[in-house]
Amino acid sequence: MACPVTDITCSLCGTPISPATSPHTQVQLHCPNCGTSMMAPKAVSGPGPSNRPTGHNRTVNEAGAAGMSNNSSDHLPPLDANRNGGHGRNSRFSGISNFFSFGKGKSKNHGGHHSARPASTKELPPINPGQNSLVNSSMGGSQSAPPPNLHPADPDPEPITINPKSYKDFKDEIEKSKLAGNYKSIMDFFETTFSSFGNLNVTFKKDPNKDYKTVDDSGLNQDYINAVYDSMGVVPSEVKKSILKAVINSLLKDMKKPRNKNDLRAYLILIQNPQFAGSSTYVIFAHLLRQMAALSDQDHHYLVHWFKRLPTEQFKSVVHKLIQFISIRLFPPAPADLPPMNKCSWWIPSATKVLALLNAANTLSMPTLISYVDFYNVTLDNMDLMKEYYAWQNPTQNQTFSFCQYPFILSLTAKRTIMQRDSEQQMIVMARRSLVAKVQQRVVPDMGMLFLNLKVRRSHLVSDSLHEIAQKKHDLKKKLRVTFAGEPGLDMGGLTKEWFLLLLRKIFREEYGMFSYDHKSRCFWFNSACTDCNQEFNLVGVLMGLAVYNSIILDIHFPPVTYKKLLSPAVVPYSNPRAVVGRANVTVDDLAGVFPELAHGLKEVLEYEGDVEDDLCMTFQINIQEYGTVRPHALKPNGDQIAVTNENRKEYVELYVNYLLNDSVYHQFAAFYHGFHSVCASNALIMLRPEEVEILVCGNPNLNLEELEKVTTYEGYTRSDPTIRYFWEIAKACPIHMQKKLLLFTTGSDRIPIGGMSEMTFKIMRVDTSTSMLPMAHTCFNQLCLPPYKNRKQLKQKLTIAIANAEGFGLE
Repeated sequence: MACPVTDITCSLCGTPISPATSPHTQVQLHCPNCGTSMMAPKAVSGPGPSNRPTGHNRTVNEAGAAGMSNNSSDHLPPLDANRNGGHGRNSRFSGISNFFSFGKGKSKNHGGHHSARPASTKELPPINPGQNSLVNSSMGGSQSAPPPNLHPADPDPEPITINPKSYKDFKDEIEKSKLAGNYKSIMDFFETTFSSFGNLNVTFKKDPNKDYKTVDDSGLNQDYINAVYDSMGVVPSEVKKSILKAVINSLLKDMKKPRNKNDLRAYLILIQNPQFAGSSTYVIFAHLLRQMAALSDQDHHYLVHWFKRLPTEQFKSVVHKLIQFISIRLFPPAPADLPPMNKCSWWIPSATKVLALLNAANTLSMPTLISYVDFYNVTLDNMDLMKEYYAWQNPTQNQTFSFCQYPFILSLTAKRTIMQRDSEQQMIVMARRSLVAKVQQRVVPDMGMLFLNLKVRRSHLVSDSLHEIAQKKHDLKKKLRVTFAGEPGLDMGGLTKEWFLLLLRKIFREEYGMFSYDHKSRCFWFNSACTDCNQEFNLVGVLMGLAVYNSIILDIHFPPVTYKKLLSPAVVPYSNPRAVVGRANVTVDDLAGVFPELAHGLKEVLEYEGDVEDDLCMTFQINIQEYGTVRPHALKPNGDQIAVTNENRKEYVELYVNYLLNDSVYHQFAAFYHGFHSVCASNALIMLRPEEVEILVCGNPNLNLEELEKVTTYEGYTRSDPTIRYFWEIAKACPIHMQKKLLLFTTGSDRIPIGGMSEMTFKIMRVDTSTSMLPMAHTCFNQLCLPPYKNRKQLKQKLTIAIANAEGFGLE
């Protein structure tokens, strides 16, 4: 008697499949979950079991990762299922063929293509809006160790199955293999070491008998790890393949069991593998990253602190590999080399979350291991950035992963694009409202209502600007257009830039009293004695906001701490006019950007090895200079009676710095803060670092005329004409301050765009007029008009006069 065919288990994902066919026929079936093709077996005679393939449906333990989907389509595919129905050989690396066949999206035995697998409905948990790095997340970046009551005891580690080779023995073995040309022993070492997490630990631990359960020390011999990975550059390809097979085996083992510190150490070792720099290994790399991303917050806490103790070269290499992995997954050079995106939608979120751990580690390091710009992925500049932004802004409507959740990965160019387009959308909304209001009032609309029109007199620049902005504060989010009274100029951008330049120059004059200038730091700071100029401070904030909103670069010299305070908080508290704003956690290093000499003195107090109380004779009362007079201020109650000692000197310095940078200028800075955010009220600010806000406001500090020459176009001239050659020779030979004046004369601003001078448009036009005339410029269009001067000397003389004296429409 033939037994009926029962449900068949998919050999790839373990999903039950009902054949629903005659027991005497054999047909090809397709898994409804992953699309794997397989043959339904015929019924067999006798009471024996049905001929079902046996496969193990292993999944990553994701219980510790909040927000990870429990949907079967979001689990790690069961990579150890045997394609031969469970009857294949029981080798050490069983399941490897399935691992690679999954990566290629094909069935090894049947050659069929997998059908599209449903995309994940859930992705990795986003960082909450307002967080610029994982340092502020629940992994507790500032803690020295996780709270013991939140972390259960580690599961039992894997038993040691090898006799580990020492670092010295390995180096000797490598040298012998090189000389003999025989790498059999090295291959055995790699296969054994990388075949399990336990073997990785016993090989690379400094002391295999110690647990190393602290964030301060991973317990790994980094020199040994470096030597092993360096040796991969000289071993034959079959040895490299054996390493990858062993890594696959180690990732497949006990995926459901809770992770212990040995597992975390294994992840730390594996992620440094240089083999993952090539796209051919990305299927394996992706599963390693997914397991790391799915760890609990406490495990992430350990990894962050261990990451920050990696050597800089290794740390940077891991960051680069992850960025390259994301770029190639998004824009594969040969799409056939990688699985379809709908089958591996978790690749990019997993890699980005692991990259966030590295960013957190870098932020915790003092000084940082690498620059924050090394985390930029410029490939993302080519994405639909506004789609990413709106997905981040509307999480209830769109629950997909967004790069805006991890802003450290977006370049400043990408963030600027988002801010500009967000500003343009706000401008359109404001213009539409004005138009609708006019129509409802039965008033004929005019073009002027679509702009923020400011008309000012040069002789009353500050007062007129204050009056105009106060009268038109509801129009601040319209496109800015400036007119100077009594001048015929039409603002196409040049007048606006000139208005910013002249107004800021006047406001920042020391005799105006709003700001003090430190000649050591070459920066302006808020004058704490100027208590009756809040309107003017608000105006400066509005100016900065208008500049960012209208994509105009300002010549403004604030210390870095200004932009740190400007993002504290990054979004104005809603419906709470009394909310504390502009207060930041400040340090002596922040003070050094404002008053470097004072900061140096305070650092010496902290480092003084003698008796601070007896030798320095200081109290918690300081003296503040205001308009030539000295005013005492107690840093704490009865401060004049409390001596500064070795024990309390740290508190003294903290109070001193906080008073100078926060308390003493609170009202002035709050007015400035509200002025800036009255224009730049965009959630995109949350994504910015203080350094990035500074570049958005002040532009790129690098002036390079070579770059400008490359992008220059000509009208009436050619690049090889004598006049053009003379011009560039003269310009490049000028000192920096004259080059900036030339830039100011021709473009209306001496500031450089964020992306450098290569982003500028610049045109030199021929005007057939008398060579006695001076050069002219159309600052709205970045155009320089040059007569055909007879020689180099004449061109230099005329150009120098023009750039040294020009202001407004004509010479003054």
